[in-house]
Amino acid sequence: MKPNPAGGWRPRLILASGSPRRLALLQQAGLEPDAVLPADLDETPRRGEKPRDHARRLAREKAEAALAVARGREELAEAFLVSADTVVSVGRRILPKAEVVDEAAQCLRLLSGRVHRVHTGICVATPAGKLRERVVETRVRFKNLSRDELESYLASGEWRGKAGGYAIQGLAGCFVVKLVGSYTAVVGLPLQETVAILEGEGYPVRLSWLNAV
Repeated sequence: MKPNPAGGWRPRLILASGSPRRLALLQQAGLEPDAVLPADLDETPRRGEKPRDHARRLAREKAEAALAVARGREELAEAFLVSADTVVSVGRRILPKAEVVDEAAQCLRLLSGRVHRVHTGICVATPAGKLRERVVETRVRFKNLSRDELESYLASGEWRGKAGGYAIQGLAGCFVVKLVGSYTAVVGLPLQETVAILEGEGYPVRLSWLNAV
């Protein structure tokens, strides 16, 4: 537990991700993690693994890996932990987190003019050792991308390391015709669901809101 500027005490909180987007989303909800413990995992899908199952498994494995580190640190032994993983898919095909331009181009050509699904798995670990899991599905439709749009976006480099080769919170937001589901889940962390799980397990989410500007 630690003191809170708003008064009272709150449990410590761990974010099991090195993603600056997920950190920013937690902060948007008034939650400032006490530690960031990213997990270095092999994120290759298993043979026949569905996108939803892949997102759920990776979120859980990230939580378990971070918990193994946290247990060795006395100040984090009684902490809550949040992990997440985002998967972009067309049908049952899981698109990679693009690392090279050809990979990003292939993803964007596939997404152009059609609907795809984004599955974001979240896993919340409690101080009592309970794991609470959920997968949030969002449908996103892209416009038909012109050659100039595709080449300009690839030149921006924004796609690097992003699932499906794009970042909806950035330039690629211009490509979205329709979104059904959770915008924050597509960015990387579904806030409504994450907050609901934390509150359901007794974490005082709104304590920090008392002094919010």
